Amino acid sequence: MNGKLYVVATPIGNLDDITYRAINVLKEVDLIVAEDTRHTLKLLNHFNISKPLISYYKETERIKANTIIEKIKEGKNIAVVSDAGTPGISDPGEVLIKEAIKENIDVVPIPGACAAINALICSGMKTTEFVFIGFLSAKSKEKNEKLNSIKNETRTMIFYEAPHKVIDTLECMLKILGDREISIAREMTKIHEEFIRGKISEILNCLEVKGEMVIIVEGAEKSESQLELEDRNKMTLQEHYDFYQKKGYDKKEIIKLIAKDRGVNKNEIYKEFI
Repeated sequence: MNGKLYVVATPIGNLDDITYRAINVLKEVDLIVAEDTRHTLKLLNHFNISKPLISYYKETERIKANTIIEKIKEGKNIAVVSDAGTPGISDPGEVLIKEAIKENIDVVPIPGACAAINALICSGMKTTEFVFIGFLSAKSKEKNEKLNSIKNETRTMIFYEAPHKVIDTLECMLKILGDREISIAREMTKIHEEFIRGKISEILNCLEVKGEMVIIVEGAEKSESQLELEDRNKMTLQEHYDFYQKKGYDKKEIIKLIAKDRGVNKNEIYKEFI
């Protein structure tokens, strides 16, 4: 009988942020798969947990995934953890989880800290819709291409960045995205936790380059056509139909336009007006 794969979130700084359930799972599993065994050992020692550890970092994900899956098939329960936060979110774990699912192994989430979400909720920016980008490429060309591809994104955007790259990243954002409002969360849950909010240009002049950072960037302003589309989609189907009829479109054209606006098959709209 297969064991289970537990995806365990660990603290992003303050060790008190670990959950009781996470501690119990780490105590009960047969083996812990860790991004950096030395880092995880400090966490385990703090909570008097003694378990075998296997290192599992980005460069070894595909190589070691099969070995770990075989151990689960032998009946062992295994926990995967990253150095901080939730495995699979810009940290190792995604490959192992996918392989476990392919093999019909139960994947059990053990919720906890996530730097992206905590930075977002303290940013003061819109939280109703957001998009997680994670780390941008260290290569200038790829970084610029990515920023250009999302410059019209209207949702709040979340980025991770290392301290030695953050100035270059902010300069690229200023050049490509414009001087937007941002919030930088630095050293979250640690002694020197800090939230820096303002325009990119302002923050570039005062940022202390220290500690891992989460950058929250306001989305682009919606274009006039996007706002008009939103207004049309708030209409009832009959109001939507009347809107286009007044513009002189025939029934066939109106149905196509409504379907396009609402992102549905035109046959769905056609049925409503038979």
